[in-house]
Amino acid sequence: MSREILEAMGALAREKGIAPDKLQHALEDALLSAYKKQPGAAKYAKVILDSETGDYRVIELIIPDRLEAHMIVETIDENTYLDEETGEFVEPEEVEIGPDKFEEYADQIEEQDVTPDDFGRIAAQTAKQVILQRVREAERDMMFEEYRDRVGELVTGIVQQKDARYTLIQLRERVEALLPKSEQVDGERYEHNQRVKAVIKEVSASTKGPSIIVSRRDGELIKKLFELEVPEIADGLVEVANVAREPGYRSKIAVISHADGVDPVGACVGPRGSRVRMVVSELRGEKIDIIPYNDEPARFVAKALSPARVREVLVDDEARQATVIVPDDQLSLAIGREGQNARLAARLTGWRIDIKSETDFAQSSGEETFEQEQESGRCAAVLSNGRRCPNATIPGSRFCGLGPHQALAKFNTNSVVVLTKLTEEEIDFLNNPAALPEDVEEIVTRVEAEVAADEAAGAEAEAEVADAEAEADVADAEVADADEAEAADAEADEAVADEAGAEPASEGATVEEVASEAAADAPDPEQEPAS
Repeated sequence: MSREILEAMGALAREKGIAPDKLQHALEDALLSAYKKQPGAAKYAKVILDSETGDYRVIELIIPDRLEAHMIVETIDENTYLDEETGEFVEPEEVEIGPDKFEEYADQIEEQDVTPDDFGRIAAQTAKQVILQRVREAERDMMFEEYRDRVGELVTGIVQQKDARYTLIQLRERVEALLPKSEQVDGERYEHNQRVKAVIKEVSASTKGPSIIVSRRDGELIKKLFELEVPEIADGLVEVANVAREPGYRSKIAVISHADGVDPVGACVGPRGSRVRMVVSELRGEKIDIIPYNDEPARFVAKALSPARVREVLVDDEARQATVIVPDDQLSLAIGREGQNARLAARLTGWRIDIKSETDFAQSSGEETFEQEQESGRCAAVLSNGRRCPNATIPGSRFCGLGPHQALAKFNTNSVVVLTKLTEEEIDFLNNPAALPEDVEEIVTRVEAEVAADEAAGAEAEAEVADAEAEADVADAEVADADEAEAADAEADEAVADEAGAEPASEGATVEEVASEAAADAPDPEQEPAS
């Protein structure tokens, strides 16, 4: 064999990106296949190729009969497998002793050089087919190795074909991926030659090359899209801690900053919302809530229910359950359509969330008895129902990690009533260590004045109610006196009627009417009696 063949093989290896030793083994197998096409070829043989000169030799392997039988039995045992459907062991139909067996028993095998002078046309054609097949196999193995370690990565492809079961996406030349129906977002349509982004979900080997499954439903897609749009995430300054997603409708992501002075939510939103808008556009209008991650469960749960405003969060660390109290007008918003907002918040935080309105919570709390004792390590905030917050305090504070409760440290009261006068921005401002004292004092003074005014108005309203009740009592007493006087007059009239020998006066008759009736019934003294 001339060196031109070796040079051509080297060029092919560089073009295809295949290791030269793989092509050399492919050429040896091709020459061995060509030799076995020759009449009178040995049963067992191997080809040795010199990579420097290009010379090759065909070596016949002379194996003793007993050793051959032993090697065949070992090969059968190694290739026998258990059929899961039938539960029976299945032996290979064709037994071929591999080169590893020849090397294992090389000391018992004799060798003889049987290199032919030349190969025929059919043998040369067989060698060509074997080389091409091995090149394709090497390319498939390279593709599989390339994409096997890329599970979870974001890829961009072009839609080539679609049907009811899957959509075929071309990632690059001769590399295609499948987007199954189960990994597609409901309502999305994929047109021919449309460019789409997806994440690699699964990579497996097959006879036609690596089988690559991509997904547009996986939560990892949102992570990778934000990493693509937000430089702080790509640099590791901001991290997407968790993702809860209902594809096509709404998603919630929890972000955390690893650098001082970097706002994780602001970094993901971008100037005028430009960054999050690009992600929403790629997801075709899916709504995204960006939540700041917090190690304090109460605060994290409260933020996770955004955009609803949360009044209180009561956590049970052992059961990992949180009871959330929201204003009455925020109950439906906190739960969301068909429970979507609460469901996503529970997935994002990993806590079981029970949402109650203030009215329902006050009623349920009124039916129970609670200990009002001061407990060490317990939050000092007094809830709207008169209970103390059951959450544990954070180090260095009398209150738990809930933002509104931390803001109570600026006031002279532990009641959460004062918090109803504050906006979320003002609560965050009061908890900001860098806030100016005079600005904090201004907010506190205003809130305390509004609470005092409300209390005064409430006291005045209570006084008015008390006056109204007193007037009502006086009116009721006057009516009762009038009824008693009328009853006394009626009794007096009846007594006069009895004395006059008349029938009792009808109801409502006066004394004068009774007397006149009695005079009319009396006989005239001047009238003579009839004879």
